Amino acid sequence: MSKPLRNRQSCVGLHVEELPTPVLLISKPIVERNIAQLHQDVESAGLTFRPHVKTLKVLYGLPINKTALAELSQIREHVDVVLLIDHDQHIDLIEGFGYKNPWRVFIKIDVGSKRAGVPPSSARLPALVKRALASPSVSLFGFYCHAGHSYACKTTREAEDVLRNEVEGVLYAASLVPPTHSITVSIGSTPTAHVVKSIKAAAPPNVAIELHAGNFPTNDLQQVSTGLVAEDQQAIRIQVEVCSIYPERNEALVNAGTIALSKETSAFPGFGNVVEKPAWYVGRMSQEHGILVTEPGNGRFAEEEFRVGDKLRLYCAHSCITAAAFPEYYVVDEHDRVSEVWIPWKWW
Repeated sequence: MSKPLRNRQSCVGLHVEELPTPVLLISKPIVERNIAQLHQDVESAGLTFRPHVKTLKVLYGLPINKTALAELSQIREHVDVVLLIDHDQHIDLIEGFGYKNPWRVFIKIDVGSKRAGVPPSSARLPALVKRALASPSVSLFGFYCHAGHSYACKTTREAEDVLRNEVEGVLYAASLVPPTHSITVSIGSTPTAHVVKSIKAAAPPNVAIELHAGNFPTNDLQQVSTGLVAEDQQAIRIQVEVCSIYPERNEALVNAGTIALSKETSAFPGFGNVVEKPAWYVGRMSQEHGILVTEPGNGRFAEEEFRVGDKLRLYCAHSCITAAAFPEYYVVDEHDRVSEVWIPWKWW
Protein backbone atom coordinates (compact mmCIF):
# COMPACT_ATOMS: atom_id res chain seq x y z
CA MET A 1 0.00 0.00 0.00
CA SER A 2 1.33 3.44 -0.87
CA LYS A 3 -0.65 5.40 1.71
CA PRO A 4 1.73 6.12 4.60
CA LEU A 5 0.62 5.19 8.09
CA ARG A 6 2.08 8.40 9.49
CA ASN A 7 0.78 11.89 8.80
CA ARG A 8 1.78 12.99 5.31
CA GLN A 9 3.51 16.14 6.53
CA SER A 10 5.64 14.09 8.91
CA CYS A 11 7.37 12.75 5.79
CA VAL A 12 8.96 16.15 5.16
CA GLY A 13 12.71 15.80 5.60
CA LEU A 14 12.78 12.08 4.87
CA HIS A 15 14.94 10.62 2.11
CA VAL A 16 12.95 8.88 -0.62
CA GLU A 17 14.31 5.51 0.51
CA GLU A 18 12.34 6.01 3.76
CA LEU A 19 9.02 6.44 1.95
CA PRO A 20 6.51 3.64 1.32
CA THR A 21 5.87 2.22 -2.14
CA PRO A 22 4.51 2.82 -4.68
CA VAL A 23 4.62 6.61 -4.46
CA LEU A 24 4.98 9.45 -6.92
CA LEU A 25 8.02 11.69 -6.59
CA ILE A 26 8.33 15.16 -8.11
CA SER A 27 11.73 16.83 -8.35
CA LYS A 28 11.01 20.48 -7.64
CA PRO A 29 14.35 21.76 -9.00
CA ILE A 30 13.64 20.09 -12.35
CA VAL A 31 10.08 21.45 -12.43
CA GLU A 32 11.36 24.96 -11.77
CA ARG A 33 13.99 24.72 -14.51
CA ASN A 34 11.48 23.38 -17.02
CA ILE A 35 9.00 26.17 -16.27
CA ALA A 36 11.66 28.88 -16.43
CA GLN A 37 12.91 27.60 -19.79
CA LEU A 38 9.48 27.57 -21.41
CA HIS A 39 8.60 31.01 -20.04
CA GLN A 40 11.84 32.34 -21.49
CA ASP A 41 11.04 30.80 -24.88
CA VAL A 42 7.49 32.20 -24.85
CA GLU A 43 8.68 35.67 -23.94
CA SER A 44 11.34 35.66 -26.66
CA ALA A 45 8.64 34.70 -29.19
CA GLY A 46 6.48 37.61 -28.03
CA LEU A 47 3.54 35.42 -27.00
CA THR A 48 1.34 35.12 -23.94
CA PHE A 49 0.99 31.83 -22.08
CA ARG A 50 -1.90 29.70 -20.78
CA PRO A 51 -0.73 26.81 -18.57
CA HIS A 52 -2.75 23.63 -18.22
CA VAL A 53 -3.00 22.15 -14.75
CA LYS A 54 -3.96 18.57 -15.56
CA THR A 55 -0.57 17.20 -14.53
CA LEU A 56 0.49 18.87 -11.43
CA LYS A 57 -7.82 26.50 -16.91
CA VAL A 58 -10.15 28.06 -16.14
CA LEU A 59 -10.77 26.84 -19.63
CA TYR A 60 -13.07 23.83 -19.65
CA GLY A 61 -11.02 21.45 -21.78
CA LEU A 62 -13.83 19.59 -23.62
CA PRO A 63 -16.53 20.93 -25.90
CA ILE A 64 -19.22 21.94 -23.45
CA ASN A 65 -21.94 19.51 -22.41
CA LYS A 66 -25.14 20.04 -20.45
CA THR A 67 -23.92 18.51 -17.19
CA ALA A 68 -20.72 20.52 -17.16
CA LEU A 69 -22.47 23.76 -18.07
CA ALA A 70 -24.74 23.51 -15.05
CA GLU A 71 -21.76 22.94 -12.75
CA LEU A 72 -19.59 25.60 -14.37
CA SER A 73 -22.34 28.16 -13.95
CA GLN A 74 -21.76 27.93 -10.20
CA ILE A 75 -17.97 28.16 -10.53
CA ARG A 76 -18.48 31.15 -12.80
CA GLU A 77 -19.75 33.15 -9.83
CA HIS A 78 -16.20 33.15 -8.45
CA VAL A 79 -13.83 32.84 -11.44
CA ASP A 80 -13.84 33.71 -15.11
CA VAL A 81 -14.67 30.61 -17.16
CA VAL A 82 -14.05 30.16 -20.88
CA LEU A 83 -15.89 27.40 -22.77
CA LEU A 84 -14.90 25.37 -25.83
CA ILE A 85 -17.41 24.90 -28.64
CA ASP A 86 -17.09 23.21 -32.03
CA HIS A 87 -20.73 22.74 -33.10
CA ASP A 88 -23.73 25.04 -33.42
CA GLN A 89 -25.61 22.77 -30.99
CA HIS A 90 -23.28 24.04 -28.28
CA ILE A 91 -24.63 27.52 -28.84
CA ASP A 92 -28.18 26.07 -28.73
CA LEU A 93 -27.29 24.56 -25.36
CA ILE A 94 -25.85 27.78 -23.93
CA GLU A 95 -28.75 29.88 -25.22
CA GLY A 96 -31.19 27.40 -23.71
CA PHE A 97 -29.84 28.03 -20.22
CA GLY A 98 -30.88 31.69 -20.46
CA TYR A 99 -27.87 33.26 -18.76
CA LYS A 100 -27.98 37.03 -18.35
CA ASN A 101 -24.27 37.50 -19.07
CA PRO A 102 -22.78 35.89 -22.20
CA TRP A 103 -20.23 33.11 -21.85
CA ARG A 104 -16.80 33.69 -23.35
CA VAL A 105 -16.05 30.89 -25.81
CA PHE A 106 -13.16 29.54 -27.83
CA ILE A 107 -14.09 27.79 -31.05
CA LYS A 108 -12.00 24.62 -31.11
CA ILE A 109 -10.05 24.07 -34.35
CA ASP A 110 -8.91 20.59 -35.36
CA VAL A 111 -5.41 20.94 -36.84
CA GLY A 112 -4.80 17.21 -37.26
CA SER A 113 -5.40 15.40 -33.98
CA LYS A 114 -8.95 14.35 -34.97
CA ARG A 115 -9.92 14.49 -31.31
CA ALA A 116 -12.21 17.51 -31.13
CA GLY A 117 -12.67 20.68 -33.13
CA VAL A 118 -13.75 21.96 -36.53
CA PRO A 119 -11.23 21.47 -39.35
CA PRO A 120 -10.22 24.80 -40.94
CA SER A 121 -11.39 23.42 -44.30
CA SER A 122 -14.90 22.62 -43.03
CA ALA A 123 -17.85 24.58 -44.38
CA ARG A 124 -19.21 24.50 -40.83
CA LEU A 125 -16.50 26.86 -39.58
CA PRO A 126 -17.63 30.13 -41.22
CA ALA A 127 -21.22 29.37 -40.23
CA LEU A 128 -20.24 28.65 -36.63
CA VAL A 129 -18.21 31.87 -36.41
CA LYS A 130 -21.16 33.86 -37.77
CA ARG A 131 -23.54 32.20 -35.30
CA ALA A 132 -21.20 32.86 -32.35
CA LEU A 133 -20.81 36.53 -33.28
CA ALA A 134 -24.60 36.95 -33.54
CA SER A 135 -25.62 35.08 -30.38
CA PRO A 136 -26.53 37.16 -27.31
CA SER A 137 -25.48 34.24 -25.06
CA VAL A 138 -21.85 33.86 -26.13
CA SER A 139 -18.94 36.20 -26.64
CA LEU A 140 -16.37 34.92 -29.11
CA PHE A 141 -13.08 35.01 -27.24
CA GLY A 142 -11.08 33.37 -30.01
CA PHE A 143 -9.91 30.09 -31.53
CA TYR A 144 -8.17 27.20 -29.80
CA CYS A 145 -6.28 24.22 -31.13
CA HIS A 146 -4.27 21.46 -29.50
CA ALA A 147 -1.76 19.45 -31.54
CA GLY A 148 -1.97 16.17 -29.67
CA HIS A 149 -0.57 14.40 -32.73
CA SER A 150 2.72 16.24 -32.15
CA TYR A 151 3.60 13.52 -29.63
CA ALA A 152 4.51 11.38 -32.63
CA CYS A 153 7.24 13.86 -33.64
CA LYS A 154 10.81 12.60 -33.43
CA THR A 155 12.77 15.66 -34.54
CA THR A 156 12.78 19.40 -34.05
CA ARG A 157 11.85 19.86 -37.71
CA GLU A 158 8.77 17.65 -37.39
CA ALA A 159 7.59 19.57 -34.31
CA GLU A 160 8.16 22.88 -36.10
CA ASP A 161 6.04 21.66 -39.03
CA VAL A 162 3.17 20.77 -36.68
CA LEU A 163 3.47 24.14 -34.94
CA ARG A 164 3.34 25.95 -38.28
CA ASN A 165 0.14 24.06 -39.17
CA GLU A 166 -1.36 25.07 -35.83
CA VAL A 167 -0.63 28.73 -36.43
CA GLU A 168 -1.94 28.63 -39.98
CA GLY A 169 -5.15 26.90 -38.86
CA VAL A 170 -6.09 29.38 -36.13
CA LEU A 171 -5.04 32.43 -38.13
CA TYR A 172 -7.28 31.29 -41.00
CA ALA A 173 -10.15 30.98 -38.52
CA ALA A 174 -9.31 34.43 -37.18
CA SER A 175 -9.61 35.86 -40.69
CA LEU A 176 -13.34 35.04 -40.55
CA VAL A 177 -13.82 37.57 -37.75
CA PRO A 178 -14.29 41.29 -38.45
CA PRO A 179 -11.07 43.25 -37.81
CA THR A 180 -12.89 45.37 -35.23
CA HIS A 181 -13.40 42.29 -33.01
CA SER A 182 -10.36 41.53 -30.81
CA ILE A 183 -9.68 37.83 -30.31
CA THR A 184 -7.09 35.44 -28.93
CA VAL A 185 -5.80 32.42 -30.84
CA SER A 186 -4.40 29.70 -28.61
CA ILE A 187 -1.92 27.16 -29.96
CA GLY A 188 0.30 24.50 -28.49
CA SER A 189 1.06 21.16 -26.94
CA THR A 190 4.16 20.32 -25.00
CA PRO A 191 6.16 19.06 -28.02
CA THR A 192 5.36 22.14 -30.09
CA ALA A 193 5.87 24.38 -27.07
CA HIS A 194 9.50 23.24 -27.03
CA VAL A 195 10.00 24.77 -30.49
CA VAL A 196 7.88 27.89 -29.98
CA LYS A 197 10.86 30.13 -30.78
CA SER A 198 10.49 29.05 -34.42
CA ILE A 199 7.18 30.95 -34.84
CA LYS A 200 7.52 33.51 -37.61
CA ALA A 201 3.87 34.23 -38.45
CA ALA A 202 2.60 37.77 -37.98
CA ALA A 203 -0.88 38.16 -36.50
CA PRO A 204 -3.30 40.92 -37.56
CA PRO A 205 -3.66 43.83 -35.08
CA ASN A 206 -6.88 42.44 -33.62
CA VAL A 207 -5.35 38.99 -32.92
CA ALA A 208 -3.25 38.00 -29.91
CA ILE A 209 -1.38 34.68 -30.05
CA GLU A 210 -1.02 32.65 -26.86
CA LEU A 211 0.71 29.33 -26.22
CA HIS A 212 -0.75 26.59 -24.05
CA ALA A 213 0.90 23.44 -22.73
CA GLY A 214 0.46 21.12 -19.77
CA ASN A 215 3.10 18.41 -19.60
CA PHE A 216 6.16 20.66 -19.82
CA PRO A 217 6.84 21.14 -16.06
CA THR A 218 7.44 17.42 -15.58
CA ASN A 219 7.98 15.87 -19.02
CA ASP A 220 8.11 12.07 -19.39
CA LEU A 221 9.33 9.31 -21.70
CA GLN A 222 6.92 10.41 -24.43
CA GLN A 223 8.54 13.84 -24.40
CA VAL A 224 12.05 12.35 -24.37
CA SER A 225 10.97 10.21 -27.34
CA THR A 226 10.40 13.33 -29.42
CA GLY A 227 14.07 14.25 -29.08
CA LEU A 228 13.06 17.72 -27.85
CA VAL A 229 13.90 17.19 -24.17
CA ALA A 230 16.66 15.32 -22.37
CA GLU A 231 16.21 12.43 -19.96
CA ASP A 232 17.28 14.58 -17.01
CA GLN A 233 14.40 16.99 -17.71
CA GLN A 234 11.91 14.42 -16.38
CA ALA A 235 10.65 15.55 -12.98
CA ILE A 236 8.35 12.63 -12.13
CA ARG A 237 9.53 9.24 -10.93
CA ILE A 238 7.52 6.39 -9.44
CA GLN A 239 9.20 4.73 -6.48
CA VAL A 240 8.55 0.99 -6.43
CA GLU A 241 9.81 -2.02 -4.52
CA VAL A 242 11.14 -5.33 -5.74
CA CYS A 243 8.74 -8.04 -4.57
CA SER A 244 10.38 -11.10 -6.10
CA ILE A 245 13.00 -12.30 -8.59
CA TYR A 246 12.64 -15.04 -11.22
CA PRO A 247 16.02 -16.27 -12.48
CA GLU A 248 14.33 -18.88 -14.69
CA ARG A 249 13.05 -16.13 -16.96
CA ASN A 250 15.52 -13.40 -15.96
CA GLU A 251 12.80 -11.08 -14.62
CA ALA A 252 11.86 -9.28 -11.41
CA LEU A 253 8.50 -8.24 -9.97
CA VAL A 254 7.75 -4.74 -8.65
CA ASN A 255 4.63 -3.46 -6.93
CA ALA A 256 3.49 -1.05 -9.64
CA GLY A 257 1.35 -2.17 -12.53
CA THR A 258 -1.32 -0.70 -14.77
CA ILE A 259 -2.97 1.40 -12.06
CA ALA A 260 0.29 3.06 -11.02
CA LEU A 261 1.89 3.45 -14.45
CA SER A 262 -1.01 3.38 -16.96
CA LYS A 263 -0.79 1.52 -20.26
CA GLU A 264 0.59 4.51 -22.10
CA THR A 265 3.72 3.78 -24.13
CA SER A 266 6.48 5.75 -25.82
CA ALA A 267 9.24 5.12 -28.34
CA PHE A 268 11.05 3.31 -25.53
CA PRO A 269 10.08 -0.33 -24.98
CA GLY A 270 7.62 -1.15 -22.22
CA PHE A 271 5.76 1.05 -19.77
CA GLY A 272 8.48 2.56 -17.56
CA ASN A 273 12.27 2.63 -17.33
CA VAL A 274 14.32 1.93 -14.21
CA VAL A 275 16.21 5.15 -13.48
CA GLU A 276 19.11 3.53 -11.63
CA LYS A 277 19.41 0.56 -14.00
CA PRO A 278 18.51 1.82 -17.50
CA ALA A 279 18.92 -1.61 -19.10
CA TRP A 280 15.76 -2.70 -17.26
CA TYR A 281 12.17 -1.65 -17.94
CA VAL A 282 8.61 -2.68 -17.15
CA GLY A 283 7.89 -5.03 -20.02
CA ARG A 284 4.58 -6.52 -18.85
CA MET A 285 1.93 -5.49 -16.37
CA SER A 286 -1.30 -6.51 -14.74
CA GLN A 287 -3.31 -4.39 -12.33
CA GLU A 288 -0.78 -4.31 -9.47
CA HIS A 289 2.15 -6.26 -10.95
CA GLY A 290 4.99 -4.82 -12.99
CA ILE A 291 7.49 -7.21 -14.57
CA LEU A 292 11.01 -5.87 -15.04
CA VAL A 293 12.71 -7.24 -18.15
CA THR A 294 15.87 -6.56 -20.12
CA GLU A 295 16.91 -7.27 -23.67
CA PRO A 296 18.16 -10.85 -24.19
CA GLY A 297 21.87 -11.41 -24.47
CA ASN A 298 23.03 -8.14 -22.91
CA GLY A 299 24.76 -9.80 -19.95
CA ARG A 300 22.28 -8.46 -17.36
CA PHE A 301 20.85 -10.90 -14.84
CA ALA A 302 17.95 -10.12 -12.49
CA GLU A 303 19.29 -12.33 -9.70
CA GLU A 304 22.55 -10.38 -9.68
CA GLU A 305 21.06 -6.89 -9.97
CA PHE A 306 18.00 -7.03 -7.69
CA ARG A 307 17.14 -8.15 -4.21
CA VAL A 308 13.71 -8.45 -2.62
CA GLY A 309 13.01 -5.16 -0.85
CA ASP A 310 15.13 -2.98 -3.15
CA LYS A 311 13.52 0.37 -3.81
CA LEU A 312 13.78 1.61 -7.39
CA ARG A 313 12.61 4.66 -9.29
CA LEU A 314 10.83 4.47 -12.66
CA TYR A 315 10.44 7.08 -15.37
CA CYS A 316 6.89 6.86 -16.74
CA ALA A 317 5.57 7.03 -20.29
CA HIS A 318 2.95 9.75 -19.74
CA SER A 319 3.18 11.71 -16.51
CA CYS A 320 -0.30 13.29 -16.81
CA ILE A 321 -2.11 9.95 -16.68
CA THR A 322 0.31 8.41 -14.19
CA ALA A 323 -0.07 11.35 -11.80
CA ALA A 324 -3.85 10.97 -11.84
CA ALA A 325 -3.54 7.61 -10.06
CA PHE A 326 -1.81 8.88 -6.93
CA PRO A 327 -3.46 10.51 -3.89
CA GLU A 328 -0.40 12.57 -2.96
CA TYR A 329 2.81 13.78 -4.57
CA TYR A 330 6.08 13.73 -2.62
CA VAL A 331 8.07 16.78 -3.70
CA VAL A 332 11.81 16.29 -3.34
CA ASP A 333 14.88 18.51 -3.48
CA GLU A 334 18.14 17.94 -5.34
CA HIS A 335 19.21 15.47 -2.63
CA ASP A 336 16.00 13.40 -2.92
CA ARG A 337 14.72 14.55 0.45
CA VAL A 338 11.04 15.38 0.80
CA SER A 339 10.47 19.13 1.02
CA GLU A 340 6.69 19.21 0.59
CA VAL A 341 3.70 16.91 0.13
CA TRP A 342 1.18 18.07 -2.46
CA ILE A 343 -2.43 16.87 -2.51
CA PRO A 344 -3.71 16.99 -6.12
CA TRP A 345 -7.09 18.31 -7.18
CA LYS A 346 -8.70 15.22 -8.66
CA TRP A 347 -11.62 14.02 -10.70
CA TRP A 348 -13.79 16.00 -13.07
